[in-house]
Amino acid sequence: MPDAYSIARSLLFQLDAESAHHLSLRGLRLAEKVGALKLMFPEEEFLAPVEAMGLRFPNRVGLAAGLDKEGNTIDALGRLGFGFVEIGTITPRPQAGNPKPRLFRLVEHEAIINRMGFNNPGIEAGVENVRRSKHFDGVIGFNIGKNKDTPNQNAADDYLACLRAAYPVADYIAVNLSSPNTPGLRDLQSEEASARLLERLKKEQAALEKEHGRHVPLLFKVAPDLDPPHVSSLARVFLEGGLDGLIATNTTLAREPVAGHPRAHEAGGLSGRPLTQRSTEIIRAFAGEFGGRIPIIGVGGISCAQDAVDKIKAGASLVQIYSAFIFQGPRLVTDCARALEGMKA
Repeated sequence: MPDAYSIARSLLFQLDAESAHHLSLRGLRLAEKVGALKLMFPEEEFLAPVEAMGLRFPNRVGLAAGLDKEGNTIDALGRLGFGFVEIGTITPRPQAGNPKPRLFRLVEHEAIINRMGFNNPGIEAGVENVRRSKHFDGVIGFNIGKNKDTPNQNAADDYLACLRAAYPVADYIAVNLSSPNTPGLRDLQSEEASARLLERLKKEQAALEKEHGRHVPLLFKVAPDLDPPHVSSLARVFLEGGLDGLIATNTTLAREPVAGHPRAHEAGGLSGRPLTQRSTEIIRAFAGEFGGRIPIIGVGGISCAQDAVDKIKAGASLVQIYSAFIFQGPRLVTDCARALEGMKA
């Protein structure tokens, strides 16, 4: 007997991926507004809330950035069991993103290729959307990026503008310098560029902490396509620069795991089950370099509870899901949260 989500998915998957995405979010917001989600998903008390980066998370399972790009569906998503929701990526100015089509399902691989290109309403609208959220009592992360037409030499100005605007409403702020869909963005992951950016952001963070009387952790989000020397050099930068947390990993440019699929040639970042092993390897590598000094949020290819457990065992303190959530629905959230109860990071 198919469950409600399986039926909904079969209907949504008749639409192109981006149309289904927007329709799903609108449906969730409506269901939350009329009280249906509260009836369908009664609140569960998880036995082991965790603390990381000075924040208390109701459970270890969060929603990765990219689903709620505008930050206007936080309350509805929170009803589904997430301990934290990360919105964005949001840039200083609104931008439309890349030409459509730009989002593709690889159903048999439980994977997605996207080249969305940071389509978002801009930082002012994103902040206002977060202010409107009323019912979610978990942690809200704010993922920030630079506008496509901002040259890399001025990228810090974009990140600083977003940091200042998001600081009053965010529980943590994630700096996205690893999306493959903004030309040249990943160049900011070089040792020199990331060190300069981190230095400027940490200086501003200290000023904002003094101004607002609260510490909002600063995280960087890195790609899975890093070799061991690059991991080591970045880990050194993050340790020396005082980074509060790391998100590992973003989508991959690799196509070997989906070779032969009709959509394998599509440009963009690949996410979902094909990324599971690579993401876990990067988490383990950074955890080995950090020695427990910087907490890691593990994301990439979590398709079942065991994948989430493996990320924690590799050195993550928290995990995020996205692609498999599209394919499996809210059951995956609670399965992972229950599996991680009582685990020590």
